[in-house]
Amino acid sequence: MSDAAAAANPGIFVRLRHASLAWQGAAVILGTAVLALSSYIEVPMIPVPMTMQTLAVTVIGALYGWRLGAFTVVVWLIEGAVGLPVLAGGAGGLWHFAGPTAGYLVSFPLSAALVGWLAEHGWNGRRIVLAFAAMLLGNALCLVLGAAWLAVLVGVPKAMLAGVMPFALGGIVKSALGAAMLKAADR
Repeated sequence: MSDAAAAANPGIFVRLRHASLAWQGAAVILGTAVLALSSYIEVPMIPVPMTMQTLAVTVIGALYGWRLGAFTVVVWLIEGAVGLPVLAGGAGGLWHFAGPTAGYLVSFPLSAALVGWLAEHGWNGRRIVLAFAAMLLGNALCLVLGAAWLAVLVGVPKAMLAGVMPFALGGIVKSALGAAMLKAADR
């Protein structure tokens, strides 16, 4: 989306992009808090729990834009790496970045960037089908990268069974919910 088109119909990411550093900092703090809360909404599964993190990651990317969205997710990951209880189920610590969830964690800022970039280019709440597609691509990226790392640890068949299949339907549902949230935010 060009700056002229964005100015004619500014979304939240356009306002954040042109906001002061103080407002952007507040947005990062709010975003990391939302991500932390989404981490506590979980269905315990082995080896990777199902959480609402991917919904939060994709919505933050769409609302904040690719740069600020990815930066917000990276800040949240740093919080988790230093031991703050912000990861799935209130976990924290550097070892999560080498265990079965590492691929998913690494995929989160990339997913936020992808969805944010797509939202900046019109795949947002103004076009609900494209918003859904952007969210779906963000969720798919998380599954692909997460399963790729998991496959290194447990093999491809087990990674598909434990790291993709249980999350596929949830990814579709979260994508629809995310698109609906973008539509509501656009109003």
